[in-house]
Amino acid sequence: MMQRAWAVVFAGLGVNLTLGFLYAWGVIAATLAKDFGWSATQTQIPYMLASLIFALAMVPAGRLQDTKGPRMALWLSALLAGVGFLGAATTLTVPGLALFFGVFFGLAMGFGYAAPTPAAIKWFHSQHRGFISGIVVSGYGIAPVYIAPLAHAVIARYGLSHAFLVFGCLFAGVIFTLSFLIANPPASWTPVVLPFGKKHVTPKAARDFTPKDMVRTGAFVLLWVLFLLGTFAGLLVIGQMPRIAEEIAGLEYGFVPVALYAVANFLGRMSWGTISDRLGRGRALSLAFLIQTVVFFVFEQLTHPALLLVGKSLVGFTFGGMLAIFPAVCADFFGLKNLGVNYGILFTAWGVGGIVGPLLGGLSRDITGGHTVSFLVSGCASLLGVLLSLVLLKRGKDDVPGSA
Repeated sequence: MMQRAWAVVFAGLGVNLTLGFLYAWGVIAATLAKDFGWSATQTQIPYMLASLIFALAMVPAGRLQDTKGPRMALWLSALLAGVGFLGAATTLTVPGLALFFGVFFGLAMGFGYAAPTPAAIKWFHSQHRGFISGIVVSGYGIAPVYIAPLAHAVIARYGLSHAFLVFGCLFAGVIFTLSFLIANPPASWTPVVLPFGKKHVTPKAARDFTPKDMVRTGAFVLLWVLFLLGTFAGLLVIGQMPRIAEEIAGLEYGFVPVALYAVANFLGRMSWGTISDRLGRGRALSLAFLIQTVVFFVFEQLTHPALLLVGKSLVGFTFGGMLAIFPAVCADFFGLKNLGVNYGILFTAWGVGGIVGPLLGGLSRDITGGHTVSFLVSGCASLLGVLLSLVLLKRGKDDVPGSA
């Protein structure tokens, strides 16, 4: 049965390898600006809408996962991804991509992303939640490593429409196939304990919180704000990545920073979950926010290509870590029974960050001709994240409502 548990983990990773197309949007945005004359703000509209719909869809998708299991959610994801990309291929306009990429693919991401992580976490002991969630969500972070250069090559040879067709067929097929490997464990299942220990004992929720009870707690409010701050800055950078690289450091090959950012994002998701298992969620979050703060306050000084890539990688590393820590901390605080829908509600913070971050990035570039405002706001948001993470650390066990 341990093999069954690991099959769920790696199938979930595979699903996220397709859904991570969102993080390669910078390549699409650069093409829309160069070949179709879109402004920086216009290029962010489908991306922002996809981020918002993604986050909102996580709530019904999480409830579907909790009540019916992950398979039906994944089937819907496959269907919506196919429709979204095929529709995008037929209309390369702002309204067209807003509808097909923003709405349809946004829904596909929500239903696809909500299913694997809660299922995988439920198969393993609570002391491994950060580690397991990190593996599953790492697929989302590493996806641009292959998507960015593939999209760049297909667009260069066949055009943007054909690129959308290729990815639509590929993603729908992969998600549907992997759905048959992903399931919640049976009620009698004894959670897997892996042969390595940890220094920090993860607190366990005294009971399984319903969504209604969860949103009334101070812990939820604190976590929601932390999630927003942690994802806002990373999403801002993703949406403008090739342009930032070219305008600050003269790095012309747009998919290179995208791919490198994705590798760092992947390593962050793989690392920070385990770090939080060992150090505790508050300490891990405060450290990640501190790194982001330093990077954003010096970002515009990173005019050498190598230094800029280091800065982007550090942002990707910490941003990816946030996506590994929060599913685990949600399970710690509010239990496993309603983890799908509870994490979906918490994930709405990511959706708000997906609107505010890219919008600020696009407007800052269009109005001021640069990225100074974006970096300053991101640095201040990250600094606030450090302070609130210290609140989380100071409260310690009290952060878990009703803990014994």
